[in-house]
Amino acid sequence: MPGSRGSRRRPVFVLHEHQKPQHHFDLRLEEDGVLRSWAVPRGLPTSASKDRLAVPVDDHDLEHATYEDETKSIADTGWWELEDRTERRSIFVLHGRGPARRYALVTTDQGALLHLLKDQPDD
Repeated sequence: MPGSRGSRRRPVFVLHEHQKPQHHFDLRLEEDGVLRSWAVPRGLPTSASKDRLAVPVDDHDLEHATYEDETKSIADTGWWELEDRTERRSIFVLHGRGPARRYALVTTDQGALLHLLKDQPDD
């Protein structure tokens, strides 16, 4: 069951799809009691050769992980695990509705990029 491993709960993630003010996605990862959030205008990358812009936005309360309204829906949800982190890069796996996918979130001087890694988990 997503969100639980024995008595220890796994951190949640949600990918919100927004229709307004213009179509975009927000990736939210639970960490330190909040949802860390990035606007990902074109959604999660679907190819290792196509990085996506990831703009940090304000953290959200954990309750926001299940929030939907007339302009915001949940495109994907589940749990995530951090594999590695440095000052400029985090590697993590999203375990959502489809196959688990490994990503790198890389901070650059111009912002951040979300990258789908070539090496993916075996399902």
